[in-house]
Amino acid sequence: MPKPSHVYQRRRVLRSYIGIVFSMSLILFVVGVLGLLVLNTQQLAQHVKEQVVLTVFLQEDAKDVEVNQLETMLKLAPFTRSVSYISKEQAAQEHSAEIGEDFMDFLGYNPLQDAIDLRLKGDYVTTLRVDSVSAILTEKPFVSELVFDRPLINLLNENIERASVLLLGCCAFFLLLSIVLINNSIRLSIYAKRMIIKTMQLVGARKGFIRGPFIRTYLYLGIISAFLACSGVWGLLQTGKTYLPDLNQLMDTQTVFMSFGGILFLSVLITSLSARMATQRYLNLKTDYLY
Repeated sequence: MPKPSHVYQRRRVLRSYIGIVFSMSLILFVVGVLGLLVLNTQQLAQHVKEQVVLTVFLQEDAKDVEVNQLETMLKLAPFTRSVSYISKEQAAQEHSAEIGEDFMDFLGYNPLQDAIDLRLKGDYVTTLRVDSVSAILTEKPFVSELVFDRPLINLLNENIERASVLLLGCCAFFLLLSIVLINNSIRLSIYAKRMIIKTMQLVGARKGFIRGPFIRTYLYLGIISAFLACSGVWGLLQTGKTYLPDLNQLMDTQTVFMSFGGILFLSVLITSLSARMATQRYLNLKTDYLY
């Protein structure tokens, strides 16, 4: 026995809504990931810069009191992220472990020096500021030299600036793309109901009465899409934290929920405006142009 036509109509509408939710969720997911990266650009840049190590080599005759005073001074300095003292014995053990043999057996002595590994705060990892810190430390008579990778610092600052601009551009592009695609999806869906809209109008229904159900329907679909997109972003973050534990420090909860709020606001705004404009278009359209 064939099924009634209204059953097929319901299935058709349901498939249409599922397609809209799926496409909007995917678009909002991409926008959410990019937005989260943009919001955390500064923190990501700071984290990368703070991995740069400045090694302060000490003279052989450096006294323990002098070294302790230098460590204390560095720990209290406004530019310091972390300080780590490495004795030449410890350095020799680490180096031997890296190369797989004890080089001191071959040389007969330990050629390495006591050193302090200094990590600066991200704001201070520029060539000019590192040179200033270097000048202060090399004035100490018990400091042999300060070694750091100058080309790496220059490259980091240049690439971080380029990456920030590129990321912002990508986010703006996908934001515009999301508006266009979601708007087109809703317009096509409402286009299929243009005859119903015009029929309701011809029997005397007010424009606001006709618009209301369409706006509410697509608003609900937008909220569902935003929820699915946020769930996808959250799942991606949790998976990422499993492989990259540093994400716990970089992606704070406040920023994540701010991103989720942005996804919800964007979804609600686009769906409600698109549904209103698309419905209004067919309300204002003459009957002769419906076909």
